[in-house]
This record gives sequence, C-alpha cells and structure tokens, in this order.
Amino acid sequence: MHDALLLYFEDEQAPALRLAEALGLSAACIERHRFPDDELRLRLPLQSGQALPGQLVLYRSLDRPNEKLVELLLVDGEARRLGCRRLLLVVPYLAYMRQDIAFHPGEVVSQQIIGPFLAGLFDGVITVDPHLHRISSLSQAIPRGTAISLSGAPMLAQLIAEQIERPLLLGPDAESAQWIESAAAVHGFEHGVCSKVRSGDKAVSIELPKLDFAGRAVVLLDDVASSGRTLAHACEQLLAAGAASVDVAVTHALFAGDALQVIQAAGVGRVWSTDCIAHPSNAIAMAPLLAEAVRPLLE
Repeated sequence: MHDALLLYFEDEQAPALRLAEALGLSAACIERHRFPDDELRLRLPLQSGQALPGQLVLYRSLDRPNEKLVELLLVDGEARRLGCRRLLLVVPYLAYMRQDIAFHPGEVVSQQIIGPFLAGLFDGVITVDPHLHRISSLSQAIPRGTAISLSGAPMLAQLIAEQIERPLLLGPDAESAQWIESAAAVHGFEHGVCSKVRSGDKAVSIELPKLDFAGRAVVLLDDVASSGRTLAHACEQLLAAGAASVDVAVTHALFAGDALQVIQAAGVGRVWSTDCIAHPSNAIAMAPLLAEAVRPLLE
C-alpha cells in the first residue's frame, strides 16, 4: 500500500474521486475560503497531531487558471513544510502553454514562465493534450522532474466509432493535425484538416480541405474549444458543402462565454468532451488513463 493521499478541491470532486478509486488511494478535500479582499485561505485535511503522508497527488485542472496557480503555490509550500517528500500534480488541462514565443517586443512568453514554475513546485506533472506549438515534448516546457503528456484523442475516437457509422474526422486548423491523425489511426477513419487564418481572438476564416463532404457525417475533432468561432465557421461551410451532420469532439471543453450557443446556432449537433474540464458535454472519464501514468510515479 502506498503511503500516499490524493488531494482535490470541492469543485473537482467527481473526477478527482474517480482517479483516487482507479489508483486505490484515499482522497481528501482541501478547504478553501475567500476573504473579502480576494485573498485565499486554504486548509489541508489534517487533524490535530496528524501528519501528512510522504506522497501527495494533487488534482487541479487549470481552466480559469490565474487564481488556481496561487492555490498550487500555497499547497506546495504548506505540504513541504509538513513533511511531504513527493508531490505529484495531475493537471488535466494545463494553461499558459499556448504563448511559446514573443510576437512583439516585451511580450511575456508564458510557457517559459509557467513551465519552470510548476517544475519548481512538483516532482511530477501529468497532463492531457497540452497546447504545444513549437516544441515536441512537455519536458521542454517543464524542465525538471517528470513531465507526462497524455492524449484524449484515442478515447474520443472510440466514442465516435460507437456513435457514428463511417464518420469523417476533420481538424479545424493545421495545429489539430496531430490529434486528427492519432484518432483516425485507431479505427482507420477518413480524415482531413482545414486551413485557418486568425485575425483576432474571435475573428477567423476557414478553408475546407478538398474532400467530398456530400452526405457525410462529419466530426470536428480538436484538443480544445474556447471561443467556438473556428468550429462554428467550419460547421457552416461543411453544411453548405452538403454534409449530412456535423458533430464536435474535444479534449478540453473550455467553451468560454457564449461559445456553446455559437456552435449550436451554426448547426453543430452533438458535442462530446472528456472530463479534463467539467462541462455538460463530458462523455469520457480520463481517470483510467491518468491512473496508468500516475501509478509508476508513486514510490
């Protein structure tokens, strides 16, 4: 039996408990209080005279990340002070990886700040489909400790295979090619990738690949859905090109603001996602895959 405990915050209780069960670990909730001035008070689950286990697994997904990064800093500092010798972070959605170069003088390259920050806190970081553009591995962004990147694409592909006969998988942009190819390889799905030109956070134009979409059940597959505008534009063009249906499958269901309404208004039918970020579209639990990665890291 490992001398280990899984810690989580109340808003992520369900996926955290699924992971704890898959690992065979006890789990406990970190108490969180916000003061009127927005400072946080956290309390680790300890009774008087009780010691922390030597190993902790902290479950925290970094959607809406700014405050959560402070939580990670506070939890790490107190856990180490109380004798934790090994602290692993399971962060199904890893924020601030997108900005990996400076496009303008003085622009902060967040990946090169947040990656080393996490490396300084945790002995291991396990995530799913991080948004990496110009680097080939997560360890290049998180330079110390163990850095593991998993993918939700094969599990999404299995779900699609169960739901749709002869689907055509389509990536909304060139960056989605790796997920499309990974998912398509599982079942030999026909697939393609759109071309995208972005002129702002919500201003995008899409060009479909040269495929025959007439009468096809198309699934737009990507690692993350945020503003929804790219998916909406792709759906409108697909339906205009004769697609019988357009569904969406994503690893990370950010769906900021009115994003879900935007893609539904464009004609998207079903929306499936993993539970890396809690959302009504969650259709796949990542706990079994995450447990496989975490288990060998526990001493």
